[in-house]
Amino acid sequence: MGLFYEQVARRMLFRLDSERAHEMGVGAMALLGRFSPACRLLEAANRLSPSLHRPVEAFGLKFPNAVGLAAGFDKNARAWPAAAALGFGHVEIGTVTALAQPGNPKPRMFRYPGEEAVINRMGFNNEGAEAVAARLARQPGPGARRIPLGVNLGKSKIAPLEEAVADYLASFARLADFADYLVLNVSSPNTPGLRQLQDAKPLRELLGAIMAANRERASKKGCATLPVLLKIAPDLTFSQIDDVLTVIAEFGLAGIIATNTTLARPGRFSGVGEAGGLSGAPLRARSTQIINYISRATQGRLPIVGVGGITDEAGAGEKLDAGATLLQIYTGMIYRGPFLARRLAWAAAARQRRF
Repeated sequence: MGLFYEQVARRMLFRLDSERAHEMGVGAMALLGRFSPACRLLEAANRLSPSLHRPVEAFGLKFPNAVGLAAGFDKNARAWPAAAALGFGHVEIGTVTALAQPGNPKPRMFRYPGEEAVINRMGFNNEGAEAVAARLARQPGPGARRIPLGVNLGKSKIAPLEEAVADYLASFARLADFADYLVLNVSSPNTPGLRQLQDAKPLRELLGAIMAANRERASKKGCATLPVLLKIAPDLTFSQIDDVLTVIAEFGLAGIIATNTTLARPGRFSGVGEAGGLSGAPLRARSTQIINYISRATQGRLPIVGVGGITDEAGAGEKLDAGATLLQIYTGMIYRGPFLARRLAWAAAARQRRF
């Protein structure tokens, strides 16, 4: 399947505008998700063999394999029910904002096939928390899913930074009941000012408010608190990462996602003028470096979801060796096809068995 995609399907898709091709991919996956028998057959075909099957446990959840679909692909919770059929062990929807928003002007997504990279400045285009919650209410809920579902939350563009906490709280209130875990995205480069929320003072305010709401929800419902993770940028210095880790420990977050897209323009990208976040192979080394730093700084106690530049088995193994507990892909799937997750999951499981 991978060879067919790279030699035939990818060539056809790459004749289209990249966002149009993305929309077709989401539509095809959403269509597959409506046919449960087909999904179950594909899931069985892509499932790890009994000799390799060893579920990954992290932040109180059990994942059938280590590879997830990163946020950004399925922004509006349309396609995720088919993720297990493609070999994924979890899926993260969003980024979802409290208010519906169209995102930045088009074109806003650009492929660089020679480098297996993408630059995007999508700008959190999504239908908003209310619409996404309504859709999730019609889909399998926590405890009835094939794989865990994460919900990635961001700040609405029109909400000023001083109102960011209230904006995130509004999304939390609407979407928490549908999530197996939640992610606070404070690291997208495409919402003005958002990355300032990674600074210690505003981060304390945000995490304090979200975790208080998390405890209040658990008390009212008589359930456990939701695992909450933070997604950080690859452009932070190690000193800034230390500050982030201190705040994470202070509020007892369940884990960290490293990393989002980068504003850096390494190598040939130094001459590329498109604004936005760079993802794919050029991000691989930096994200791995940050994963390794976090793992050492926390002595391996903080679960890390490694994302950034994973396009093959070697890239997946590199992230796991650096200290990642789970992996996520998106750009790699654009270049290697929809069944990349299966290949990576098998490689990760084989590696785990050796160790």
